[in-house]
Amino acid sequence: MDKPSRIYELLLDYAASESPVEALSIGLVWTVCKSEQIGLAMSPGLYTRTLPWSGTLVGKTLGELASWINDWEPYKATVGMAAINCSLNAQSLPAGITLLTPPDGSNLAVFEHFLPQLKDKKVVVIGRYPGIERYAGQLDLSIIERQPIGTDYPDPAYEFLLPTADWVFLTASSITNKTFPRLAELSQHATTVLMGPTVPWLPELHNFGINYLAGIEVVDPIKLYQTVAEGGGVRIFDNSVRYRIVDLTPDSSMAWLKTNISQDYNEKQRLTSAMEHWYASGKKGRFPEFNQLNQVAIRLSRMDSSYKHLWDEQRFGQK
Repeated sequence: MDKPSRIYELLLDYAASESPVEALSIGLVWTVCKSEQIGLAMSPGLYTRTLPWSGTLVGKTLGELASWINDWEPYKATVGMAAINCSLNAQSLPAGITLLTPPDGSNLAVFEHFLPQLKDKKVVVIGRYPGIERYAGQLDLSIIERQPIGTDYPDPAYEFLLPTADWVFLTASSITNKTFPRLAELSQHATTVLMGPTVPWLPELHNFGINYLAGIEVVDPIKLYQTVAEGGGVRIFDNSVRYRIVDLTPDSSMAWLKTNISQDYNEKQRLTSAMEHWYASGKKGRFPEFNQLNQVAIRLSRMDSSYKHLWDEQRFGQK
């Protein structure tokens, strides 16, 4: 298992895009970033009237905003996460299972999918999902919530509950609020599902002890942006997004990595050729797309290392 805090380096390697931000909205529940693609992150849920950068973000690059993921100010980190997902969504989605919307709780589709496997298991859910209490009578279920209500456990309980859990459903907003490293470490002996619209689509999450990704595929980006901007929460699942489940087995992660490696290799070849033509034409100074070329090379190096790790794990049983 990789050191969980390295996830932030990984995210920034993937999100160093020069594409400009076309629109950004911080809604009541979700924050949405729009460029060539669209990306979501859960909003902090904190009231403020003093954000110093409001009105200045459109036109900045996704890479600029992505760097905010390392900030401890919750709104900046949220904008950073939305920009990261916007960058990642330019890649092809991995093979997986698209979940049909249950008639009485579309945001609970992930739990419905895994329900048969959760019987007689100790299940811990990080983050309260609207309507999740319906499973309390069916499962040995513990909910840990930053703002607990009813029988929810407060944040400190994860130190006690996660090490003995059989299944952990971990909200991807833990990446934004910087609790992911510790939560992933404590959950390493459980089957762990990283879930929610904030999930970044990265095969390397396998290296952090994540067994499944339960993220979203965008069905209607225009409707999604409108719904978020108008304060929508679970309503985004009505007609804007659907859950997709990806099983991060070594085989599936390797296949996903091969696809991403191929895409980035072709991009590296294109940029290298463009740079050669740039200098061959007698132009001086730095190649304008040098930063993009450098970032592609960094991503390829990381993906090659991750692929080798998975290959060794599969062939020799090395962890």
